[in-house]
Amino acid sequence: MPPVIKNLSQPASNRARSPRCTLSKSVAGELVEQVIKRLKTKGFRRTEALASLLTEMARSHRPMTFAELGSLPSLAGRDQATIYRIIVKLDEAGVLRRLGFRDRAAHYQLIIPGHHHDYLVCKSCGTVAEVDVPQPLEPLEKEIAAQSGWKAVEHELEFFGVCPSCAP
Repeated sequence: MPPVIKNLSQPASNRARSPRCTLSKSVAGELVEQVIKRLKTKGFRRTEALASLLTEMARSHRPMTFAELGSLPSLAGRDQATIYRIIVKLDEAGVLRRLGFRDRAAHYQLIIPGHHHDYLVCKSCGTVAEVDVPQPLEPLEKEIAAQSGWKAVEHELEFFGVCPSCAP
């Protein structure tokens, strides 16, 4: 069975979301509170900007660029430098997954336990598309953990290529 590819560069309203990633407002709120509680142990303090950013990322649960995040309605009017600093700090704290290719705009996605995604990234324009890989890698993760003695082994899979719009 071939992988299923979902283009993530179209507007969110036109993009099909995976049912496993649709979080209700209450579930997203609970997740955000858990993340903020974890972040407090790393020196973060709860701010409205942090809570709004995490809520947007939990609800949409897709890779977004800094520009996309900064233009979300709940973040409109907020200082863009503040949003950028929060994103950088969240990335450093291991709360976000960063996707990108060299000098292209990075995309950020909130890491949600139990939700895993693999992606195609265009080396030319930076377009990101989700790939639903049919063969699960979880058994391989467990085998690696058992053989190495490491705990909580996970993977991130990104394929790089040139999207159809950029291909000659």
